[in-house]
Order: sequence, then structure tokens, then C-alpha cells
Amino acid sequence: MHVLILGGDGFCGWPTALHLSDRGHEVTVVDNLSRRAIDLELEVESLTPIRPIGERLRVWQQVSGREIGFVRLDLAAEPERLTALLPALRPDAIVHFAEQRAAPYSMRSTTSKRYTIDNNVRATHNLLSALVQSGTDAALVHLGTMGVYGYGWSGSAPIPEGYLTVKVPTPDGDVEREILHPASPGSVYHLTKTLDQLMFAFYAANDRVRITDLHQGIVWGTQTPQTARDERLVNRFDYDGDYGTVLNRFLMQAAIGHPLTVHGSGGQTRAFIHVRDMVRCIEIALENPPAAGDRPKVFNQVTESHRVRDLAKLVGSLTGAPVAHLPNPRQEADENELNVRNDQFLALGLEPTTLNEGLLEECREIAGRYRHRVDPTKIIARSVWRAGMETAEDLLTELPERAPSSAGPASERR
Repeated sequence: MHVLILGGDGFCGWPTALHLSDRGHEVTVVDNLSRRAIDLELEVESLTPIRPIGERLRVWQQVSGREIGFVRLDLAAEPERLTALLPALRPDAIVHFAEQRAAPYSMRSTTSKRYTIDNNVRATHNLLSALVQSGTDAALVHLGTMGVYGYGWSGSAPIPEGYLTVKVPTPDGDVEREILHPASPGSVYHLTKTLDQLMFAFYAANDRVRITDLHQGIVWGTQTPQTARDERLVNRFDYDGDYGTVLNRFLMQAAIGHPLTVHGSGGQTRAFIHVRDMVRCIEIALENPPAAGDRPKVFNQVTESHRVRDLAKLVGSLTGAPVAHLPNPRQEADENELNVRNDQFLALGLEPTTLNEGLLEECREIAGRYRHRVDPTKIIARSVWRAGMETAEDLLTELPERAPSSAGPASERR
């Protein structure tokens, strides 16, 4: 099939584009390269060296013999171009990654809050309206987030996949209904994903758009078999306080002898998925779209859950890195349980990659190999959730002295 990957130059989009191309699909990447612009804004680069998009595409063609198309287009700002592009390319399916993806960045400032709303909400609505206006009957797969559920759900009751069965009392007795699971966004970023859900429900019902919404956990790992074929294809490894996912951030910190920064008690439980499983889930979703007229299909795209302090303990035991507890810049409970249903992907053939020492070694090798690219001033989280919370400078004063740069196995291998 011909698949458009919107946001195909990013952390999730790039390995997905290569995976689907490698599987024999015709792939076109559509991206405005905004993630690269945010690197310039924040004055921090991926730990791994990311080559220009043109070079990435040329190298992929050299190593695979397959061509990936590229269109530079801003979904949020150029709806007319998007509407014209769809019938010109006639995609069978569209994967929508084209949203600002970091909760901390979305809370960084008034400007970043406005940008996240403007970019994410307008991009999604422009895409839906362009599908309808152009008469394009392409199955849409959207990357959402587990964060739409919030983290206040009862620990003993598993979070269902998108929809919740409720009983409505009436004079004639209780009536059962299935509704979208109540949303509880914890940041402006998560807020945009909850708004996406409502837009999907409307366009599926009103215009028969075929939509799958993937409520994804935190992605860990760096490489897929495709991105590992040539260093110029390497995937992003973000480690900074705004974009670095927690496990990759711990691994980078261990590689340079920096204390592992745990915010608050570390009792926050989060859902995780390896990047290799992420691309496989996208493929499974593309192969199993809903029918026209169906409500959006929702998958919980997760494989396991862990407390943050337990992850730090695991990484510390492997590397010798100490753990530093810093004040939590987020507005959240110190402790939460997280029990998540993921029956649909398992039933459709997903074989989860579990977090174990062998796979952590992959990330440690990346972190150790490229540790010379780390800017230590970018490690501590700069974003706070509300006025009056401690600033980045406050957090820095509470960080214990760095471990020696030679500490830990990652340094010893150098």
C-alpha cells in the first residue's frame, strides 16, 4: 500500500517510515522539519548525530534499494496544499505523527503552550477536513498517548482500550452505554491529544473517516533493524529535560557519570514500549483498519509498566550510577498505580520486547558511543507546570556532586 507518514522525520516517524518501506510499502514522508527547528531553539541536539533529511533518504535508497518520497509541508499552516496533495498522491493509508510531542516543552512557556495548541489541534483538524474535502478514502492511524487517561485511575481496575462501559440510571432501570474513557490531561500536550479524540469521534460519525487512535506509552530504545544499517540512518536519542524520555535519559546520565535524576519520590508508574514494538504496532494497525462508519478504533500501545524509581534502580545496578531525587516540576501525585489493557495488539500478533538487561545494553552502547556529544547544561528539566514551582536553577542546587566520569561499565568500555 502507499502510506503517507506525516511527521516522518521525527523520533517515531523516521523508524516507522523505514520499517514500512522495508516491508515493501510505498512510503512518502511529509514533514515541516519543525523538530529540527526546536533543536535550534533549545540549543541542544540529539545525542545521536541526525543527518539532513535529503541525506537520510539517499542513504536509505542506497542500502535498501527502495525510495521514500518527501514533501515539505506544514499541516497546521498549509491546509490548501495538504488538500491538493492527497488526491495527487492517492495514499491508501496515512500515519499521523505530525504533532509537537513533548509534555515538558508544552509547559515550558506561554509561547510553547500556544505553539503546541496551534500546531497540534490545527494539524489534526486540517488533515481530517482535507480527507473529507478531497474525497480521499485513506485509513488514518494517529499516534496518541496514554496520558489522555491521566494517572488517577484505580490501581486494581485495568484501563480499558479507549472506551468505558457505564451504567446510566433511568426511571426504567439502568441503561448500559459505551463512552470514550473520561480524559484527564496532565499537560497542554496531553490536552491536544484529548481534543484529537473528540475530532476523531465526530469525523468518523459524520463523514465516515476510518480512524485508529493509538494511546502509546513512553518509547524507549533507539534503533530498529532498519535505522541500524548505516550510522547516517540512526534514530534520535533525546536526553534533555524537555524531550528526553525517562529511560533513555537515565542511560545517557549513567554513560557520562551523572546522577540519575528522579523527580519527586519516583513513585510515578508509567507505561513503556520499545521503539521496535512501536513500528510493528503501526504496521498492525494499518493492516486492521476500521470500516467506514465505525467509531474510531482505539489500541493501548504499551507492553509493560514500571515505577520511575525502579527504572533508576535497575539502571544504577547495571552502571554504578548514583540516584538523585529532585523536586518534581510536574503537577502530579507522588505515587500512582497503572494497570493497562493491551489485549488487541497481543491478539493481532504483537510479541512484546520486554525491558531486560540485554536490551538495555543496546541503549547503553548508544549512550556510551556518543557521550562526547552531551551538553551537561541541558540535562536538568527546565519546564515547570505552574507559577511558583521551583525553577531550573533551584533544581540544579539540589543535585549532588557528579560521579567521576570513569564510573560505571559504560565509561570503562571507553
